Formats: sequence, C-alpha cells, structure tokens
Amino acid sequence: MSHLIEEVRKNQPLIHNITNQVVMNFTANGLYAIGASPVMANAKEEVGEMAALANALVLNIGTLTDMQVDAMIVAGKAANQAGTPVVFDPVGVGATTFRTQSAQRILEQVKVTCIRGNAGEIASLAGLSATVRGVDGAGDVDMETLAAQAHQKLGVSLVITGAQDILIHRGEKVILSNGHPLLTKVTGAGCLLSSVLAAFLAVTDDVLQAMTDAVSYYGIAAENAANEQQLPGSFQVSFIDQLYNLKSEEINRKIRMIRGA
Repeated sequence: MSHLIEEVRKNQPLIHNITNQVVMNFTANGLYAIGASPVMANAKEEVGEMAALANALVLNIGTLTDMQVDAMIVAGKAANQAGTPVVFDPVGVGATTFRTQSAQRILEQVKVTCIRGNAGEIASLAGLSATVRGVDGAGDVDMETLAAQAHQKLGVSLVITGAQDILIHRGEKVILSNGHPLLTKVTGAGCLLSSVLAAFLAVTDDVLQAMTDAVSYYGIAAENAANEQQLPGSFQVSFIDQLYNLKSEEINRKIRMIRGA
C-alpha cells in the first residue's frame, strides 16, 4: 500500500506557517526532513500573498498577539479563496480569555480543513467540559466521546493527540496507537505534527487519508527514534533523522490502527 509521505517527498509542497516563536526552527527543520518546503512569513502586509502561493497554511496560536491574529485571518481568507488547505493548532486554548476569544475569532472568519490539538484544547474550543493547564491540556475525559461531541459541535475534521490519537472526519473515526512518551519532552512536537499534517493535506484531497498517514508516520518515526536514543535532547535529533529516513513499507508494517464509524 502506498503512503502519502512518498508524495510529499516527490512534490515538496510549500507550507506557510504562522506559528509561535518557540517552535519556528524545529518546525522548519522537521518540514525539511519530510521533504516539504517551509516558509514562516507572519507580517500582515505579506501573509495574504504568501498564503495564496503556498500549498498549505498552518495557523498556530502558541505565542499569539493581536497583530498575529489579524495576520492569521488575512492569510486564512487568502488560503480559502485559493482553495488551499488550512490547519489550525489552538495551542493552550481555554487557558486565558484572550487565547480562547482569539481562537473563536479565527474559526468564525476562516474555514479550516482540520484542527489538531490535545484533548483539553479541543474540548475548550468546542465548549465542552475539560481542564486546561497552560499550553499542555489536562483532564480526565473519554477521548472517543470527546471526539464525537467536538466534531459535531465544531463541524470540522479533528486530530486529537494523546496516548492514543483519535482522528475524525465527516463522522468517520480512526484510532492510532503509534508514538512514544518522549515526544512530550520535546518543545514543539505537537506544533510540528500540525505542520506535517498540512504537508500531507497539500498532496491529496482525501482529508482522512492525509490525517491517518501523517499521524501514523509521525508516531512510528518517534518509536524508531526512541529505540536509538532515550534522552530528550538526543531523541529530538534522532527524531528528525527518522522523519527523513522512514519509508512507506516500514510504516505499513508498524502502523497500529483501528477504524470505526
């Protein structure tokens, strides 16, 4: 079975990231490792033009400001007009009023292709009961119930990451169990996943397939890196190497997936 990572490497999609200051370098290096081309333009004066040129757009509110939110909306509208996929990463939504209102404002004005976040972020975005602490979501929730309820309320495809990753698109659900806890010790691991997801969406119109291929690829690369390096610093370097090296044949062997309605 073919895997979309080969299409990403072949097509080298341009991924426009309006993202947070903490993760820019890691995100750019990760996108280069998978074969995509990153651009990090965030000035309001140019983001509309850049988003129209790009093959996918990522909106990440990790270190948001009023000016950045304005730029995200300009870029998002340009991407919508161009038919370009948009991935929204609502980092820490629910932690503060400003962050939550900014996320809602973006979703009101931009049609996003999918949202990637942890359980706490997705629950807060959908107005469901959950606890969020800082930018790392916390709370005891049933992930499958949360996914179904949030998907219904938001009307958007979702990638909810955690010990298991739950993907839902037009009511169809996929559960993936690849990955490694060391990912939680690397700043920006979730943010990079959102950008990887955008790269996969850039090479297919099949949203669920893009989500499934991107998240499984990412999780298996993490498992391979953890087999080589057990400390966070060296794991991060090994992880980038594994993203570069991982082939579709190995992904097909190692993927742990459950499909369900």
